[in-house]
Amino acid sequence: MVPAGGPTDETVSALGQRLDRGDAIIDGGNTHFKDDIRRARELAAKGLQYVDVGTSGGVWGAERGYCLMVGGVPETFAQLTPLFRTLAPGQGTVPPTDGLRADATAREGFLHCGPAGAGHFVKMIHNGIEYGLMQSYAEGFEILRQASSNTVAHEQRYDLNLAEIAEVWRRGSVISSWLLDLAAIALTKDPQLEQFAGHVEDSGEGRWTVAAAMEEEVPATVLTGAVYARFRSRTPHTFAEKVLSALRAQFGGHVEPPR
Repeated sequence: MVPAGGPTDETVSALGQRLDRGDAIIDGGNTHFKDDIRRARELAAKGLQYVDVGTSGGVWGAERGYCLMVGGVPETFAQLTPLFRTLAPGQGTVPPTDGLRADATAREGFLHCGPAGAGHFVKMIHNGIEYGLMQSYAEGFEILRQASSNTVAHEQRYDLNLAEIAEVWRRGSVISSWLLDLAAIALTKDPQLEQFAGHVEDSGEGRWTVAAAMEEEVPATVLTGAVYARFRSRTPHTFAEKVLSALRAQFGGHVEPPR
């Protein structure tokens, strides 16, 4: 698991020169699926197998196991199944979905998604969805927080306890999730989130998801908006906003309020 791009290419190339025919290289990082397809083709010419494994579990995955989305040759996946079964969280106390095949490894937290690149493609879309979910929670809690703002009519103002709202939503709510669990932890520890500036980076997977949506002509409006929101978080006042303010001043004489 090394950074995507050059570092992964260099590592795969170095390993490919040292391994024997029939050996497999597993990439468990956040690699672009098109790179996986190329690497698998190059390694196949040497008699080597390439397995792309998207992993999801965050920092807590080290303790509770992590979800694995695997791409590669089915026979290689079968050989490596004991390894994936050990790393994955297992079924635990979560009952499988009604109607799921009895032998589906998905119930254990790992899945062969398809040929080379499929594992990282599924993980890529997973991360795009994650961006959208996080943005939805972020915007929802902001609206709750601003309910006490003086921009709202006095009788409509509410001073809400966000940590306790997150906690009650965790219990039986249709929007409960692990991300909501994490939000509850953060808001309980630091209700005003004073230790955070709101500068949000992105790993690249959100961008790749948007690019895939464009190639497939899928209108991924929420996921795209979530990626753009992260871009916006890194600039206090963008040039675009200055252009908007300048245009208002030109056509309507609007003056910015003092800073």
